[in-house]
Amino acid sequence: MSLPDNNPPDSGAIPIIGIAGGTGSGKTTITTAIQEAIGPDRVTLISHDSYYRDRSDLTADERANLNFDHPESLETELLVEHLDLLVRGNSVRIPVYDFVEHRRNTETELAEPRDVILVEGVLALVDPELRSRMSLCIFVDTDDDIRFIRRLQRDVTERSRSVQSVVSQYLATVRPMHIQFVAPSRQHADVIVPEGGYNARATDMICSQIRSMAAR
Repeated sequence: MSLPDNNPPDSGAIPIIGIAGGTGSGKTTITTAIQEAIGPDRVTLISHDSYYRDRSDLTADERANLNFDHPESLETELLVEHLDLLVRGNSVRIPVYDFVEHRRNTETELAEPRDVILVEGVLALVDPELRSRMSLCIFVDTDDDIRFIRRLQRDVTERSRSVQSVVSQYLATVRPMHIQFVAPSRQHADVIVPEGGYNARATDMICSQIRSMAAR
């Protein structure tokens, strides 16, 4: 597997790496491996999920029934604005999203410009404006059944969800949106990693390429 040597115009001196893939595909494992390889103090990590739109104007029940898997559920334009500021050397305040209450918290998190910016998210390769900022686009490709099991375990243990609510949401929105938006975004990837974060060889090659980008 050979990796591209992308350098989008207007991307600034800081390379932005996009890591996408279906829910439970292993994006976090890849992201962690990159952070460790480059050095956590040299990496700015941004989750696309942090940019879910604030719908505190709705009731709790209405928020719980929103389609969180459609691209419009995310304020991607704010993420693009933040990335443009970071590559120019400015710090930004990233939203903090409460996945239990389904709304943004009042506090934010400080993100500072570092040698590499990682943007991770299910829909990270869907929006063309966001994609145009990326020096390297990665898609993590994992079988549907494995992804669903991982999502079920995560939502029940980390987000206090019931099994039935996770299954219902998966069938109603997660799976249809994956077919409509996530899976097609695979075509925009420079690198496709099979078997999620368990593909050590692919992960090592990606980390080597990013170290080279960061050293320029």
